[in-house]
Amino acid sequence: MSAHPIRYLAAIALWALPNHAGAQSPAAPEVLRVTRTADDGGEGSLRWAIERHNAAPGRLRIELDPAGQAPHVIKLASALPAIKGPVAIEGAPWKRSGEFVVLDGSGYIEDKGPQTCPGAVAGQYGANVRTTSYPGLALVDTQGVEISGLEIRNFCIGVLIHRASGNSIHDNRIVGNRGGAGVMLTGDDGNGNPTATTTVHNKVQRNEFLDNGDGLELTRGAAFNLVADNVFRSTAANPEPSQGIEILLGNDNVVVSNRFEGYSDGLQINWGQRNYIAANIFTDNTFGLSLSGSGNSINGNVISGNAVGIAVRPGADMTMAWISRNAIYGNSQKIERCFAGGSCDPAIRKGGIVFGLPSGEHERYVGKRGTGVVPPPGSLAKMCPDGAPNCQAPPNGGLAAPTLASVRKRAGELIVQGELRGKPRSRFTVEIFGNRAAGSGEGEMFLGEVAATSDAEGRGRFSLTVDAAKLATMPASFTATLTSADGATSEFSQPVALSE
Repeated sequence: MSAHPIRYLAAIALWALPNHAGAQSPAAPEVLRVTRTADDGGEGSLRWAIERHNAAPGRLRIELDPAGQAPHVIKLASALPAIKGPVAIEGAPWKRSGEFVVLDGSGYIEDKGPQTCPGAVAGQYGANVRTTSYPGLALVDTQGVEISGLEIRNFCIGVLIHRASGNSIHDNRIVGNRGGAGVMLTGDDGNGNPTATTTVHNKVQRNEFLDNGDGLELTRGAAFNLVADNVFRSTAANPEPSQGIEILLGNDNVVVSNRFEGYSDGLQINWGQRNYIAANIFTDNTFGLSLSGSGNSINGNVISGNAVGIAVRPGADMTMAWISRNAIYGNSQKIERCFAGGSCDPAIRKGGIVFGLPSGEHERYVGKRGTGVVPPPGSLAKMCPDGAPNCQAPPNGGLAAPTLASVRKRAGELIVQGELRGKPRSRFTVEIFGNRAAGSGEGEMFLGEVAATSDAEGRGRFSLTVDAAKLATMPASFTATLTSADGATSEFSQPVALSE
């Protein structure tokens, strides 16, 4: 399991390398300046600049630097042409003073509330439907587009990256885009099917996402993309606070150092595989993270102040999620949001890591009978009777949490002892956590880990010594998780207090 972070850090390093290493740098492109905010197609307008660039991609650079006093708002009268790469499009005032040039879709997209933005299927509207409709800036079947210094607002999709690779969206504000997402990366083939290798190696960095339906989507084959150092925030002004990020049939993406707050789901993975989610902050969401799929790694995040920290959902294929070294605390809050995710059921089981919680959006996949009832710990039984429709195996193989027998302090050390139960003759990793709050059943402070094995009956014991002198705060309660060799992690154990 320790190979996961090494593999993905190596991937990030590769993203940072210049293209065509060793080749001579091409001549600097000619600057094409947008000097007017009017959307009339005349010289100096953004529409004119894109059309002129598209006639000879790679030769021009587009700088938006309208004359006059800020704010500079380009209110479009109709959709812009799709952008052909390579090209850099930059709001020039952003580099001088931090002022964004605004690209506004309200001039031709009529606000009809939840019916504003149509999906690809007739009769569907809003966030979390399949759509590529009404984007502000569209990158379709292209590569090498860089967009920065813009505020993009009031479209159905702020930036659409559709079967497009090697693009960079950085240092923008993405605000109030209602239908699909603030930024959508999709490999949709036009019929709702994923395409491989068409939407890869894109970077979305240092953007502010505010009150979009979904902040960002990685869907239908989007893979090996980097999403880093962004803020995804939904406020009371957002009529549909769905997901900060949705990963649907997207694989091998890296999501690091972002902040998610105010959503039904901070981050939701639907059938995505091998995505690496690390060093993010999740707070004030119904579900901080909502997971299905296989081989996804949730590593080193801060997950606090949500209703459920991590919801590990049942799926048609068993969900397998590796959850390691996160700071998970202060969850079980009364937060009820259920816009295409999350939950408005006040009776849902809350906590740090919770198995078997389908969200409202996924009821049709999980089945109306599979309402979050989880089999007994360690059981591999189905979630409903044999032969009943829509049954799924429990997530993470129904792996039972370990049992902490005692945590004792002796000569400046904490001695942690416990037991596990799992697949016979197997190897496991036990992670030990401390909590400042007495009786807390979450995992606020990672204290250490120890390898353990099970015998022929699936039982095992473990012991770990922790240097108490290195702890800034002595925990009042202790918990543990169990991770199997195939990368599935249990819920937290029942908490125990320090034994003198």
